[in-house]
Amino acid sequence: MIARRDFITLLVGAAAWPITARAQQPRMPVIGYLHSSSARANSQYVEPFRRGLAEAGYVEGRDVKIEYRWADNQYDRLPALVADLIRHEVAVIVASGTVNAGLAAKEATRTIPIVFAVGSDPIQIGLVASLNRPGANVTGVTTISRELLGKRLELIRELLPRATAISFLVNPDNPNTTPSVQELETLARNGGWRLQIAPVRNEAELGAAFAKFKENKTEAFLTGTDQFLGSGGALIATLATSYAIPGIHQNREFTVAGGLISYGASNDENSRQAGAYASRILKGEKPADLPVVQSSKFDLVINLKTAKALGLTIPLTLQYAADEVIE
Repeated sequence: MIARRDFITLLVGAAAWPITARAQQPRMPVIGYLHSSSARANSQYVEPFRRGLAEAGYVEGRDVKIEYRWADNQYDRLPALVADLIRHEVAVIVASGTVNAGLAAKEATRTIPIVFAVGSDPIQIGLVASLNRPGANVTGVTTISRELLGKRLELIRELLPRATAISFLVNPDNPNTTPSVQELETLARNGGWRLQIAPVRNEAELGAAFAKFKENKTEAFLTGTDQFLGSGGALIATLATSYAIPGIHQNREFTVAGGLISYGASNDENSRQAGAYASRILKGEKPADLPVVQSSKFDLVINLKTAKALGLTIPLTLQYAADEVIE
């Protein structure tokens, strides 16, 4: 028979056991997901990011918590969003969308690991010291999209052999704009193109830019790498069709929304890779030891329905080269 005092001791111990057990359980790591654009325009890239995490054994809600912060294309909000993530004691910050997000994260912390996913040269803009040995607390994925400008010009030449007047839509608030403009100016000069630069920050300026295109007899346009321009693909496609000016965009979403052609890195693959790097950091690897990943998958998407509406014939060679043809 158990003495009354011993029985009470057992009861107290049993009651306290779950609390003790809970206290001994490791804290679930938290990832801060910082994006310079909106959830509405970019939520489709969250799933491949989760897939990259899951491939390494991190399932959201089970093994890891994710705190999402969206700047809605208002880049001046990024520092406050980063500060909020730091207050949540995140284990790693994933900065995506534009270089602004990565730079804001790097400016805010020298200790929390940062994984960026950008379309710029991360050395030139100051995110890392080198691609192979990033150094410090930052690494990530880059498309170095300026190198794609030459390919996009080739596509315009193949589509419109006699064209000479082109325009370039850019966001002047994006640090990638200046080097991209310089690159395209050199390519245009060497290729005999007449180039117009069209800086736009919002939808009203987009409409004004296309009116200017028409006035200047622009024959085709390209878009710079930027989250505002990327998330505005549907509006850009509508304006391009309305003004009957063919365009080549960075994102597949532009072509799906009714644009003519898109050629750029696979955003799905970049997001997956960012998730994979975040998981490696959670397992103890240091950003300084993880080489910056350069995109190797690029998608060429053509909308034949839009081509017909514009009165254009897409060469068969171009159609055969496409990763996707929308009819």
